[in-house]
Amino acid sequence: MEGIRARALAVGRWLSERAGRCLAASVALYALTALRSPSQPLDLRVYRGGAPHLFSGGLYDFAVHTGPPIPVLPFTYPPFAALLFAPLAQLPWDVALVLWRAVSVAALLVITAGSLRLLTPPAGERVRERALLWAAAGLWLEPVRHTLDQGQINLLLGALVVGGLALCRTAAGRGAAVGLAASVKLTPAVGGLYLLATRQWRAALWAVVTGAAATALAWWISPSQSWRYWTSLVTDTSRVGPVWTVRNQSLRGALTRLLGPDATASPLWWAALALVTLAAAWALRAALRRTDRLGVLVTVQLYGLLMCPISWSHHWIWCVPAMIWLAHGPLRRLPSARLTLALWALVTAGRLVPRLSRIEDATVHGGPYPAPMAWLGTGFALCAVLTFLTLAAGGDRRRARAAIPGGQRSGDHADRSLLP
Repeated sequence: MEGIRARALAVGRWLSERAGRCLAASVALYALTALRSPSQPLDLRVYRGGAPHLFSGGLYDFAVHTGPPIPVLPFTYPPFAALLFAPLAQLPWDVALVLWRAVSVAALLVITAGSLRLLTPPAGERVRERALLWAAAGLWLEPVRHTLDQGQINLLLGALVVGGLALCRTAAGRGAAVGLAASVKLTPAVGGLYLLATRQWRAALWAVVTGAAATALAWWISPSQSWRYWTSLVTDTSRVGPVWTVRNQSLRGALTRLLGPDATASPLWWAALALVTLAAAWALRAALRRTDRLGVLVTVQLYGLLMCPISWSHHWIWCVPAMIWLAHGPLRRLPSARLTLALWALVTAGRLVPRLSRIEDATVHGGPYPAPMAWLGTGFALCAVLTFLTLAAGGDRRRARAAIPGGQRSGDHADRSLLP
């Protein structure tokens, strides 16, 4: 056993010394695979094609036509997102695609570096090497790869939230980062729970102000599209896609496949909802007592993905911070942490959802969802719940105070406190 541990440490040191080369090789290999087997970045086509319609009044009538199970992809984001996407329409398609993917890869590095900076105890001088290695490996996790292939915005928004919370020295900067991300896509708004849970009241206020200002700007530019979105379309999940497909890895999606289309009317739905909420609250409380900043962020983000009616597998880029916490966090030596990390790796690196999706497309045509596939399709939800239980398992017995982010003024102390 000691020999295996020694060899593992030696491999770790060897990789750390060549972290930059590992990332460069990983990016080069991804670029090669993208050239040899080009994907169809449909989401980027929706962003680029739909954005100009903000000014003509047809933003939410625009759609890209594809095939089953989601034959039509309409523009589903707030009007402010279309305002930010508008410059893409001025670029040639190939230029826009390469630029988008390059920025997304850079965003992955921001996510890994920011997550490591939020660790308790801090990663210290090893942040750079670990960030590079996690980014190199992260490129091959299914949520990250799917985001890149589809031209999705998940990595950019994740970098905005993690980078803002980990790197911004002021309450205004941290709050504005969360508020801006939520203005582009509603799901990052769950980052506001991090600010509230950690008692960053001024940052939370800045998040609200930033979100309101972005919404007001888009409303001023296109009042008709803003009125239509915020009064009717914002709650219309049917425009996003079917809840039942295995591509949807939310709690509702998992239970719909297990219980049928009326899952939310079943007592089992309410029981599962209560248990998952209890597990997340337990994890959040334990992370706060340990002053575990990354643990708090992972908890609120995974809970948000579970509670959202539709969380496509590519939304789960938060598996990267979760895996970083499991590998390097204060409870990393717990057997449950190692088991959960291995399960995350199996589900994401093993591309469980794409494999099940291909079977689903070929075999599921109405009627009850096949039970074996339904159970396998709970992979992301299971990983999230096991992460909650691991976060909660340590209680506060390994409590360690987080280092104050460099450069913050002492006057911000109450705004960043994690403890009562």
